[in-house]
Amino acid sequence: MIRKPVASFAVLGAMFALAAPPASAQSSCGPREHLVKLLSDQYKEDPIGIGLAQPGQVLEVFASSNGTWSMVMTMPDGKACLIAAGDNWEMVTRVKGSPI
Repeated sequence: MIRKPVASFAVLGAMFALAAPPASAQSSCGPREHLVKLLSDQYKEDPIGIGLAQPGQVLEVFASSNGTWSMVMTMPDGKACLIAAGDNWEMVTRVKGSPI
């Protein structure tokens, strides 16, 4: 069962809608620092991975010690979007096929 209920996304959307111009507001996007603070305060999630996606876009994975996780995509202008979330996160010690 996913632990991030629709109500949380509604609150997140309302918070970001106030911070962004109406034409560009999306339900789960806003300033990166606000999204990171929400994930930390409400879900106790911290960054555990980061990578470059499209040119200038950064993908981050956040996770908590109790297994909840979130994926955040940040654009070059600092706008971040929550793109996925769930439960039962497990860390893998190495990538398959990588040298030992």
